[in-house]
Amino acid sequence: MSVAAIVVAGGQGVRFGGPKQFAHIEDESVATRSVRVARSVASRVILVVPEGYLGNGEGADAVVTGGANRAASVRAGLVECADADIVVVHDAARPLATAALFHAVVDAVVDGTDGAIPGLAITDTVKRVERSAAEAVVLETVPRGDLVTVQTPQAFRRDVLVRSHATSHDATDDAALVEALGGRVVVVAGEIDNIKITRLDDLERVASFVRSGQ
Repeated sequence: MSVAAIVVAGGQGVRFGGPKQFAHIEDESVATRSVRVARSVASRVILVVPEGYLGNGEGADAVVTGGANRAASVRAGLVECADADIVVVHDAARPLATAALFHAVVDAVVDGTDGAIPGLAITDTVKRVERSAAEAVVLETVPRGDLVTVQTPQAFRRDVLVRSHATSHDATDDAALVEALGGRVVVVAGEIDNIKITRLDDLERVASFVRSGQ
């Protein structure tokens, strides 16, 4: 089966203070690292960038401008994936995801599911709260045994992903759109070091991992 990868790097990095995906770690950008690992499973890698991007493509085969939200950016990338059987979607801001993780989600789709996502079990106690301007009050303790936190890369049958984007317009990840369509999404073991860069200290943590060779 042919595989294409969409590396989503279209955000403005408001919480970070700038486009974090183009910050440098050692001698390359965060997005370049993500494009490179995506190539471990994909014959074609598409980088989705913000409007006004003036970079060199970060090693991708094609560069497209993203939309107003994450889902719109993925749809822009999907236009370049027409020949693929499987599409992997990865956030550029997760540059430590390993080739093994990319292979795990792709292999799950090859085995017959509509989508596969990496997940980590929740170890902290989870509370549901009601928030007001003054405080947050606990409503209940939520059983955590069947809960996971989700990462990228996420892999999908291309036809299912295209249909899910045609019927729903926004979600925090692509799996949610496929779920809404009734697709079967399985969870593979995520990676504890697959850090998403959101704040400056996250970038420093990732750089420390890279310097230590992890």
